Amino acid sequence: MKQAFINGAIFTGDEVLHGYTLYCEGERISALTSGDPASEYDGEIIDLDGKRLVPGFIDLQVNGGGGVLFNDDTSAAGIEAIVKAHQPYGTVAMLPTLISDSHDKIAAAVQATDDAIEQSVAGVLGVHLEGPFLNPCRKGVHNPDYFSALEHDFVPMLSALRHGRTLVTMAPEQSELAVIRQLTERGVLVFAGHTGADYQQTKAALEQGLCGFTHLFNAMTPMQSREPGVVGAALEDKHSWCGLIVDGYHVSNATLKVAIAAKQNGKMVLVTDAMPSVGAESKSFTLNGELITASEGRCATAADTLAGSDLDMISAVRNCVQWLDLDWQEAIRMASRYPAECLGVQNDYGSIRAGFKASFLCVDEQLNISGVWVEGSRVS
Repeated sequence: MKQAFINGAIFTGDEVLHGYTLYCEGERISALTSGDPASEYDGEIIDLDGKRLVPGFIDLQVNGGGGVLFNDDTSAAGIEAIVKAHQPYGTVAMLPTLISDSHDKIAAAVQATDDAIEQSVAGVLGVHLEGPFLNPCRKGVHNPDYFSALEHDFVPMLSALRHGRTLVTMAPEQSELAVIRQLTERGVLVFAGHTGADYQQTKAALEQGLCGFTHLFNAMTPMQSREPGVVGAALEDKHSWCGLIVDGYHVSNATLKVAIAAKQNGKMVLVTDAMPSVGAESKSFTLNGELITASEGRCATAADTLAGSDLDMISAVRNCVQWLDLDWQEAIRMASRYPAECLGVQNDYGSIRAGFKASFLCVDEQLNISGVWVEGSRVS
């Protein structure tokens, strides 16, 4: 399949180009040149009608979508259903995310991810295992019955994925720190989350290879005047990544503004922490036998504990622009280039340039989506 995209503003990830044509062949971008296609061009011409073409979004934390919870359907088909539910919102690639569960379920999630990638389910970049190596004092909606310390014996299980990247969320104070180094040496990304660690414990974990923080501020020790906590260590560190849930519920907008200003530029990554309600007619589901309901974009238990989110990625991007006063280009980068760099797939995703995956979306000035393409195929 050959396509040429014309009559639009193309945001490459670095700059906005006007008067250019984007050419795609198959699943890749073949060229980006000034001017219109030659009269003898034999592919499909797509008129963007003056709108913006921007890099597709990558979500590092997707628990579910389209009525499917990954914990309940650890199969390639379940992953594909979740992926398709998020595509209309601009997410072209993701890490399906397993909430704390049994070791058998972890193995099944890893196998399902490998199966999905082998079956060419577009946009599956690996798996995120959020727990069960967490601290009960910051458990959130996770079931502490599954919790355990992260020890050497778990390294083979957590590094068993054959294709893509594995991201593990853990509590450093519940771990043998040397295990972090062992995992990173095997290519696993290790993030801190659901943790009661203090500043020194977090710094020690960073020295062992901890490279990020799952949903910054939520379920971790806050920054205080004399104890910087996990949040202080995260904002101070120049190399680690921070996931942000910008839904108006998880973190105050003022707090988010301060954090973005404090953190090294390029290290803040938008995540949705999405639950099955995203892209589904039903706004309720069950997690660990407990009914979760999404109302006005907020997922919570009957006791009003936050349980993931009903957030989609284009809404997160719009929220950054409207609530946090971010430039739209930077908001797009937080959802595309930066997560691509985090996963090490920045030569395939996160920018619009020759050789990259033809995975992008068309938006107007208000960031309303009018088309989404994943690996050259229009999906919405």
